[in-house]
Amino acid sequence: MSTRGSIRLATRGSDLALRQAASVSDRLAGRRRTVETVEVSTRGDEIRDELIHRLGKTGAFVRALDEQVLGDDVDAAVHSMKDMPTESPAELVVAGVPDRATAGDVLVTRDGVDLEDLPAKATVGTSSLRRGAQLRAERPDLQIEPLRGNVDTRLEKLLAPGLQREHQQRLEAADETEGEHPDAFEASVEEWFDALSELERQALERAVETEYDAVVLAEAGLERSGLLETVGTVRLPKERFVPSPGQGAIAVTARAGTDAVETIRSAIDDPVTRVETTVERTILAELGGGCIAPIGVYAVVQGEYVRVIVQVLSLDGTETIERTANLPIEDHADAAAALAADLREAGAAALIDRAREEADG
Repeated sequence: MSTRGSIRLATRGSDLALRQAASVSDRLAGRRRTVETVEVSTRGDEIRDELIHRLGKTGAFVRALDEQVLGDDVDAAVHSMKDMPTESPAELVVAGVPDRATAGDVLVTRDGVDLEDLPAKATVGTSSLRRGAQLRAERPDLQIEPLRGNVDTRLEKLLAPGLQREHQQRLEAADETEGEHPDAFEASVEEWFDALSELERQALERAVETEYDAVVLAEAGLERSGLLETVGTVRLPKERFVPSPGQGAIAVTARAGTDAVETIRSAIDDPVTRVETTVERTILAELGGGCIAPIGVYAVVQGEYVRVIVQVLSLDGTETIERTANLPIEDHADAAAALAADLREAGAAALIDRAREEADG
């Protein structure tokens, strides 16, 4: 497929994915070149009642997009890098990695409560084995419950019970006062509803089975979705809640040897983000955990070195293998592989094997 006049980008159809694709499209457009986005449904989108680690091998949100690239139906595909498997066909390359957004996680509650201030045995929602293990390590009393869906769907599930209770209370109070403003509320039911955000109005309509006290989400996803300021968030420290490899980064894949590769690389590639994510994904690949083990890897370029934090946990959070290292930037990939080998020998391999057995069970 020729890219001289236009570039076709495959993307998932979620709001977040479309926003990510739009950010790539904006950088590529111009110079007598147009960009078209093509929405593709993935297995992760189609099977909404399963957690990610139960959808088979990694790549539940990736393969269908890359198949479009390999089939020459599109020129490139836009991915959240943390969703990408570490192994891919030889004819497929990561053509561009734009500068990364914030990599860490946030705790989201209705009132912006800190993790330590959540009530005993609070229910926290997450679809991530890593986040669940980290939460259990920090607060063993927490009840970790499954949570899937797009960013807005997860927030609606968090907000729905509280909003629905308040709505019912306001209706009952208004009935008791025969439509006048009840003393307990400053606004009428209609005024209260009109003041709600679109997200809160959607939450009022949502039926939920589990009432969450909090959920944990990637800050980058909230920010890119335009929802960061609409809910109460507290950043979780990246030293203890080490992010997923590639979290906050976007990857654009293309077929090796095509015009699209150089076009994309020259337009959007950020050298610092590429180094950092190469370190993170190399360590993940060498550890071999994929999405079936709780693994966090976070790298930051600091001058001539790449400072990296690695955290491998048991599923219940009671055991942790951690390492912090400064890797030489000129040899970052090989140094990352060596660090991963040391971690495997230090006990990480045993934790990953046990997690795989428990996930299979």
